Amino acid sequence: MSRDKSVVNKYVAVMAVSGVLISPVPVLAKETKQLVEQLCSSCHSLNNLERSAGYSQEHWKTLISYMVDTGSDTQLTQDISAHLAEHYPVNAKRESKVVDGKLKLNFKYWQVPTLGQRARDPVQGKDGIIWWVGQWGNILGRLDPQTGEMKEYTLPSGTFAHSVSLDKNLTPWFLGNKNGTVGYLDLATEQFKVYKMPDKKARDPHTGVFDDAGTFWFTLQHSNMIGKLDPQNGDIQLATLPTKGSRPYGIKIDSSGTPWVSCNGSNCLIKVDKNSMQLSEIKLPGAKTHTRRLAITPNDMIFYVNSGMGKLGRYNPKTGKITQWDNPSGEDSHPYAIEYADDAIWFNESAKRPETLVRFDLASETMQSWQIPSKEGVYSGLIRHMRIGNNGLIIHQTATNQLAEITWSM
Repeated sequence: MSRDKSVVNKYVAVMAVSGVLISPVPVLAKETKQLVEQLCSSCHSLNNLERSAGYSQEHWKTLISYMVDTGSDTQLTQDISAHLAEHYPVNAKRESKVVDGKLKLNFKYWQVPTLGQRARDPVQGKDGIIWWVGQWGNILGRLDPQTGEMKEYTLPSGTFAHSVSLDKNLTPWFLGNKNGTVGYLDLATEQFKVYKMPDKKARDPHTGVFDDAGTFWFTLQHSNMIGKLDPQNGDIQLATLPTKGSRPYGIKIDSSGTPWVSCNGSNCLIKVDKNSMQLSEIKLPGAKTHTRRLAITPNDMIFYVNSGMGKLGRYNPKTGKITQWDNPSGEDSHPYAIEYADDAIWFNESAKRPETLVRFDLASETMQSWQIPSKEGVYSGLIRHMRIGNNGLIIHQTATNQLAEITWSM
């Protein structure tokens, strides 16, 4: 085996295990393309490069540093960033459209310790602590935003958690997306308690939410199920959606304690009877409609992102009326995360670069949007979930392994 191939294999192996790269060894120019392709495809599709907005060499260096550690100015960093800048320069292929307005945003960022983990789904408790999961790193993380102190816990082998939620005691519960489990971290002992799904077909717990009674409701996307867990005894009940391939994704609870679920694989919303777990399907207009996530207002209006058609939708449970609004960046904007806050619905346009955050004012039914900055001026994404925190929205950027708090003012 040649020296150059050994170098390639070495870095791919190290990256796959830890997400960390350190290179004192120069890579020959003829091997750079192969090296870049192997390293990048270890964590994501090469289509991400083709579909990117492109960067200068300096900005490629910065973006790489959010994903893996290649050293501050090593030959490996120079080789990779030069190749990417040459073949993927700045472009406007996925340019977003911004709607101006009076509101101003402030972004506060935190970089998680372990690179390459795909940090996601942060949630803030009333004590101010923010919890997140690093899905690809099999990590549950804790952030004190006042001090910036972070701690990462290695989840049980094979968990690869997709999301984290907090119960009334601020205990973090995780959803084992790869091993069909739901569990929590005992804060006193720092030990994990894990519950396995009672049905082997229930393989991928996805997103969860607690109701006021303390019951934990969660979706299982590819299993096409919804789950209900009683934390008092660990009992788990499952219900299968009426339409095959509906792919239940987001889940929220209305003021009466009723769970509502969005369908990522079909044009539907699901209403769950909290006692019997009987499922009622609401069909949404448009064959291409699919809804990643949803938000519920204090008066129980169900808002959803129509990811397939680039729209914001509203379902009125009292009248059955459905209303939809076009997103600022159009039908290919792929809105993803959504939340209610400050008399408005907030969502992101995940397919655009720079990714945009959109605010829909409920009183005027008008939108304002902003390009979402990353640290050091590098625009990337994407936000897969957002939740309201103590001071503003709490978000993440998967590609750059960052958490952020968004606040606003006039």
